[in-house]
Amino acid sequence: MTMIERPEIISEAFGDPANPPLLLIMGAMASMLWWPEALCRNLAGAGLFVIRYDNRDTGRSTKYPPGKPSYTFDDMADDAMRVLDNHGLQGAHVVGMSAGGMIAQLVALKHPSRVISLTVISSSPMGVDTSHLPGTTAAYIEHSAEGVQVDWSNRDQVVDFIVKDARAIASTAHPFDEARMRAFVEQDYDRSGGFESATNHFMLKGGDAWKGRLHEMTAPLLVIHGTADPIFPVEHGEALAEAVAGAKIVRIEGGGHELHPDDWTVISAAIVAHTRASRGGMGGS
Repeated sequence: MTMIERPEIISEAFGDPANPPLLLIMGAMASMLWWPEALCRNLAGAGLFVIRYDNRDTGRSTKYPPGKPSYTFDDMADDAMRVLDNHGLQGAHVVGMSAGGMIAQLVALKHPSRVISLTVISSSPMGVDTSHLPGTTAAYIEHSAEGVQVDWSNRDQVVDFIVKDARAIASTAHPFDEARMRAFVEQDYDRSGGFESATNHFMLKGGDAWKGRLHEMTAPLLVIHGTADPIFPVEHGEALAEAVAGAKIVRIEGGGHELHPDDWTVISAAIVAHTRASRGGMGGS
């Protein structure tokens, strides 16, 4: 791990601590709030002890100067283990989304004894050449390029851009609720004190020691992927499932790069079934 002062990582838990623990790892620039509280409570209601947390540079966790991240993906994988330590847990079922799905893969490879099962949502295989797979859609690349024009210290500009981003990655099967999303982004922005430091996530390196080693993963793997994901087309999820022995994949028809409320039933059921099917100790220290 990079030798820097340990960050403060803020977490929140739902459900009975005696239940099997489920650790949720969110993606780039996204605080724990992007794991919707109602979804967390649904999972807790199904008999899991659910923990979500703010990655460094998001939410209320430690922030670093914009443009100068002094940490790597490996450090973020170790942060996830520190969250388990803070809750007195030896292990957990781990769920990662998008870049959080890559961190989750790294967690499962670096700390296999602590990962009971792994679920990866809307992500791509880590440490694998994916150049032969379909890339991010032209429409999303065009939208993303507009990010360089955003003054990340200007609340109105940032909120407008993130709402546009949410629309650009949304499901094609369900309506996009712009008013709800805008209110949510404003809440996340204000709680985080802005998103300027979160842009550091796009400059991160790391995980090099694990390139080409996905086949070594021992945690039972479930992949959940939307068939209309514009950032990581569904072939990325399929490639991940093919790279790990015994992995399963659940495709969300018309699903984007998001956790749409209309898909929670399918997503929750898949995660719960996967945790129940996975054998092993359940995490108490």
